[in-house]
Amino acid sequence: MSDLILFWHRRDLRISDNTGLAAARSHSSKVVGVFCLDPNILERDDIAPARVTYMIGCLQALQQRYAEVGSQLLILHANPVQAIPRLAAALKAKAVFWNWDVEPYSQERDRTIIDALKEKGIQFLDQNWDQILHFPDEIRSGANQPYTVYTPFWKNWISKPKANPVETGLIASLQNLTKAEEEIAKENGAIALPTAKDLGFIWDRDLVIAPGEAPALEKLEEFTNSAINEYKEQRNFPAINGTSQLSAALKFGAIGIRTVWIATLETLENSRSEETESNIRTWQQEIAWREFYQHAMYNFPELAEGAFREALKNFPWQNNEEYFQAWCEGKTGYPIVDAAMRQMNELGWMHNRCRMIVASFLTKDLLINPQLGEKYFMQKLIDGDLSANNGGWQWSASSGMDPKPLRIFNPASQAQKFDPEGEYIREWVSELRSMDAEYLVTGKIPPLEREAVGYPQPIVDHNQQQRHFKGLYQQQKENILDISRI
Repeated sequence: MSDLILFWHRRDLRISDNTGLAAARSHSSKVVGVFCLDPNILERDDIAPARVTYMIGCLQALQQRYAEVGSQLLILHANPVQAIPRLAAALKAKAVFWNWDVEPYSQERDRTIIDALKEKGIQFLDQNWDQILHFPDEIRSGANQPYTVYTPFWKNWISKPKANPVETGLIASLQNLTKAEEEIAKENGAIALPTAKDLGFIWDRDLVIAPGEAPALEKLEEFTNSAINEYKEQRNFPAINGTSQLSAALKFGAIGIRTVWIATLETLENSRSEETESNIRTWQQEIAWREFYQHAMYNFPELAEGAFREALKNFPWQNNEEYFQAWCEGKTGYPIVDAAMRQMNELGWMHNRCRMIVASFLTKDLLINPQLGEKYFMQKLIDGDLSANNGGWQWSASSGMDPKPLRIFNPASQAQKFDPEGEYIREWVSELRSMDAEYLVTGKIPPLEREAVGYPQPIVDHNQQQRHFKGLYQQQKENILDISRI
């Protein structure tokens, strides 16, 4: 057995600030990366072309970084349950290291691989938490239970010290495979990195963030030098570039979460006013929201399959197919909803305020199962992440972990408050660009004017549908109460 350690990359497509990779390097100077294009993931029906394109770009950048430090990143395209142990055994690797994940599929897959590595006498180190600042068992209530409400989670989470970024010096130089080992790797599945098109995914538009660690670091610096100082208010206005747009980089680990956190602390230290501090703290709370949803997915894996709240588990969704298609295409007749859906269809990204608006509209106005919307988001979003997407949809649908579950967004009031001049609507709903802002934000466009520009009439009446949803929700709660009395 050699001194070789394979480091299996998954959601950590970078070299710096990588806890598992640093641990591998501390055990050996001969560390070679490996990434497995998993058919179990790529062949699902909820994979976005923009997301795959971004991932492949990150892998290209990661291969270059490995070359710069004297090693390499091997690419496999096979079921990792068989491919990773087979490659490790063929190369006589002494260990395989990787970073742990919160998602149910990842955990089941990893446990199977651990068993296979044990059978082959290969060491492994999997319990490195790299994508979150605190591992799930570390943030617990006084009764030692996982949190199901964000506010107490945040108070506990923010009170704990956070780890610093992992020193990159630990992996400044690595050893490459020998020529003989490279041949063995090829014989055991190592291939050239394919393009997204090779994998069947076509995305011919620009990405909202360039792939790789360097662009992510640039995005972070740009954000912490400017927009973060007004984040608390500007984050809600979709026409303003007021968010970090780091969600895709965090999903794939093109940037380390400790690197992001330390940047907030440095910005906080350099702040000159209470207002600026409040803006920075608000962004820190959003980082905590991301982690809250990841902890929730880890502790309650059943979230991936449906509603958390009993009242929504067997809700009588109407699931009108014509309504759903109109929502998907941005043709509901509600300008702010249609603008948001068209933005996602065009960019593979949607402003977070708008994600809440369209999710509320699908569930509370159209009475369509949130799982259909959740899946459509995953089919489109560059940053599609199971935990964050599921958490956001459950929050918006009143089915998740929310102390105020019956929350309904009025599309008109949301537009009036957060797009008062109709700038966002005009950008994405081209047929409405010449109309007055009042028409755009209230949605009260005369029928003849709608017809003249080819914009659809509202497919439902918001006030009527809101009352209908509340009635169904109340009936569900009463049914549950009746059952509990039996």
